[in-house]
Amino acid sequence: MAKEKFTGVKGMNDMLPQDAPIWQHVQKTCVGVLEAYGYQEIRTPILENTRVFTRGVGEVTDIVEKEMYSFTDSMNGDQLTLRPECTSAVVRAVNEHNLLYGTTQRLWYCGPMFRHERPQRGRYRQFHQLGAEALGMAGPDIDAEMILMLARMWRALGVGPVKLEMNTLGAQNERQAHREALIAYFEAHRGELDEDAERRLYTNPLRILDTKNPEMQALVEAAPKLLDFLGSESRAFLNRLEELVSAAGIEYLINPRLVRGLDYYNHTVFEWITDKLGAQGTICGGGRYDPLVEMLGGRPAPGVGFAMGMERVIELMREVGSVPVRTQTDVYVLHHGGESQTAAIALSEELRDLGVRVITHPGEASIKSQMKKADASGAALAVFATADELANGTVGVKALRAGASAYAEQTLEPLEGAAAKIAAALAH
Repeated sequence: MAKEKFTGVKGMNDMLPQDAPIWQHVQKTCVGVLEAYGYQEIRTPILENTRVFTRGVGEVTDIVEKEMYSFTDSMNGDQLTLRPECTSAVVRAVNEHNLLYGTTQRLWYCGPMFRHERPQRGRYRQFHQLGAEALGMAGPDIDAEMILMLARMWRALGVGPVKLEMNTLGAQNERQAHREALIAYFEAHRGELDEDAERRLYTNPLRILDTKNPEMQALVEAAPKLLDFLGSESRAFLNRLEELVSAAGIEYLINPRLVRGLDYYNHTVFEWITDKLGAQGTICGGGRYDPLVEMLGGRPAPGVGFAMGMERVIELMREVGSVPVRTQTDVYVLHHGGESQTAAIALSEELRDLGVRVITHPGEASIKSQMKKADASGAALAVFATADELANGTVGVKALRAGASAYAEQTLEPLEGAAAKIAAALAH
């Protein structure tokens, strides 16, 4: 009987060794920026009580209606869900552990999310988000800080220019008045609605504004705009946000059709968009969600945050050529086996003590064969701890790549102190 070869679940992808360096680079770069603004890491489980999302995200959103991976725990009957987003999970954790008691929180997270949707470029059933949440701070200065922080990340990752679009959803009463006006408007044009719009008409009419159906664009463009329903406080909030973003030199567009898809948003919503990834152009989105902490059982407290899709950011980096080159190792150590191998292992440990990445050739093989492995590893230097060199108390060092000019020609170094000299050469 033929052996069965297993494959991964559709839309849930492996990260292969050659891809790991860019993932590590993106997270390290973004975390460096987050820490510069005082954000600390929080980690939540990938499984949550289903009500965390039905209550927070909203029962009539696409995520809850069509995309969540939910199941009943066979041990105790609990309704559980693989997290489709992390803001609700973070707020649940903040409430559970009383992290907002008498203080504020700046938090970041990074990890896998799960949504059952049709896989396409940069959009998968298991995908990864890096995000931040600022809790307990109500002013537009914190919304602006989020946007400035993201602009700094794009510069650090080398993915610009990325376009910023902003909008406001106003306060709850303003949103309700706009909702009623939208329902009346779309009822009057019911014959022009597609199936999705018809389904959302009475449950989430704001989402009709986000339709991608080209036949509905003129209808949506003429729909009542939330900006016309804003009171003085909401207008002042948006105006101050615009002032702060403009003062930082960040270009933006106010897009009255930008709504975001989750129930917990109010006031500010924003997206960062690129034109280099086709239809999946949004690489980051976020906004203010002042009702959410109370919705999930905490004392009322404001919040604002964002989440970026790491797959899409990495796709964009590849598209614009900003992927960093990182080799597997710095030094490849060759040997003749036996006592030569013992010395090679000891030298490799000395180099690692000095912060050098080292591969010691496994087992025994001809030096010619080992050199092929050394070259394939991407190492900058080959170090020869072979019997002849060791008999003379030396090791041979040869550059395999440009940049280590001290060893352009194979050079003998005294074994005593060789590790320090090799490490110094690599540092330059």
